[in-house]
Amino acid sequence: MEPILRNIEKIDWITLLILSSLVFIIIAKKAYYHRFLNFIILPFNNKYIFMYNKKEKLFNWFHILLTLFQIINTSIFIFLSWKIFAKPQEVTTASTSNLFLLILGGIILFQLLKLFLQLFNGFIFDANKIISALVFKKTSYLNYSAILMFFANVTLCYVLIGSKSVVYVTFALILLINGIGWATLLRNHQNFIASNFFYFILYLCTLEIAPWLIIGSHINN
Repeated sequence: MEPILRNIEKIDWITLLILSSLVFIIIAKKAYYHRFLNFIILPFNNKYIFMYNKKEKLFNWFHILLTLFQIINTSIFIFLSWKIFAKPQEVTTASTSNLFLLILGGIILFQLLKLFLQLFNGFIFDANKIISALVFKKTSYLNYSAILMFFANVTLCYVLIGSKSVVYVTFALILLINGIGWATLLRNHQNFIASNFFYFILYLCTLEIAPWLIIGSHINN
């Protein structure tokens, strides 16, 4: 038998990132225990939104910590999905880490730009409170999705390495959770959305649907 040389890519930096993201959610749980308990049942009970939608919606440490957790795990999930579906021929640690940094930077820039545009629209239409409430609700459900992405990232790195099924199931659950969030949002703010229907559709297409289509097309290509 002839020996076969296998190039095994080190994933130490991904392990470090996963553990770093876990630190954020542990701090959030320790510092805001009761709030975390309400957050963890978010898709099944709207108590978290009802209790914490009044003040300090976006700029409080609990929300910031969970958003950091979400950004890191979203970046890792997109990166791992790209590796699984694109199947690059030549992969080095330097090239993969550079690609991840590009994905991470893109997500941070996109989310900051999106937040700015949403709050700016609230200022333009004199609806700061409503827009802040909408952003808080959508971000809360997205942050909850990061818990699923965290477990998916761990599974894809150490258990079912390269599993497309894990990616498909995780993506479907992410859509389900955020779909619940959107259904709640539409039901609670239907009058405001109806009065600004054109701008709502424009926002939906440009900032909610288009990014996922772009990400999906790049992963497939």
